[in-house]
Amino acid sequence: MWEKLVECVPNVSEGRNRESIEAMAEAIRAVPTVRLLDVQSDPDHNRTVFTFVGEPEGVAEAVYRLFAAALPRIDLRVHRGEHPRMGAVDVVPFVPVRGVKMADCVALAKTVGKEIWERFRVPVYLYAEAATRPERQDLAEIRKGEFEGFFEKIKDPRWAPDFGEPVVHPTAGVTAVGAREFLIAFNVNLGTNDLRIAQEIAKAVRFSSGGLRHVKALGMELKERGIVQVSMNLTNFRKTPLPRVLELVRREAQRFGVPVVGTEIVGLIPEEALVQVAEYYLQLERFSLAQVLERRIAEALRG
Repeated sequence: MWEKLVECVPNVSEGRNRESIEAMAEAIRAVPTVRLLDVQSDPDHNRTVFTFVGEPEGVAEAVYRLFAAALPRIDLRVHRGEHPRMGAVDVVPFVPVRGVKMADCVALAKTVGKEIWERFRVPVYLYAEAATRPERQDLAEIRKGEFEGFFEKIKDPRWAPDFGEPVVHPTAGVTAVGAREFLIAFNVNLGTNDLRIAQEIAKAVRFSSGGLRHVKALGMELKERGIVQVSMNLTNFRKTPLPRVLELVRREAQRFGVPVVGTEIVGLIPEEALVQVAEYYLQLERFSLAQVLERRIAEALRG
């Protein structure tokens, strides 16, 4: 249908108000050259992840419409949730899917970031492949201090925004816009309410403190369920696959006498990553994607 296809996965700081979430989803759906694939909300994190694809120009328009819908509905002065946040629309990543290169997504991030500032007066930081400085490649480094801390942080010349004046939007904070490869948001739930255990496991797993390459991790509380969670982002699932991450979390949990009671994927996941899981746990030999029934049916129908 489209020769050029970009995925966009914006995260917004609202995971509880269904009316607001639906209004933001409708704003994305209103763009004819975009398809909204998934909406996932988490009330504990108080965060929603939208996943949509489309042509670059349509994806950019959908981001602008999302901002227009989100900003009147989200006030970070009263926002509370487990997930770190610095913006009402916290992060906007662009991912090349078909007919576009990473350089195209970097250019798109810069165009969209500049326009966000000009339209909505929200300061923008470029991150990941679009970063203008090495320390801004890591989203966690930009987000340190969160919304409350940014009023002082943004005055530091080292943390001047890439687009906009060094003044935090009073209710919408600041936003990170970037370009990256596919990312898997993977959470492991633990059978305990001891947050310290989740934090210790996250420290053992994440790369920044000596764990697995391409893994970011935090320990969080799920208060409604009375348990804790190791919340992770896998930034390169081909080099650090899901089974390797899960097994390390499981081993670390065993040290504390705590079971893994469940896992979850936030947003969408590439088929290839699930095949890795099947190959590992089923000990498959000489397996190929051509053995997936739905793939063969789709190929036959296209033929």
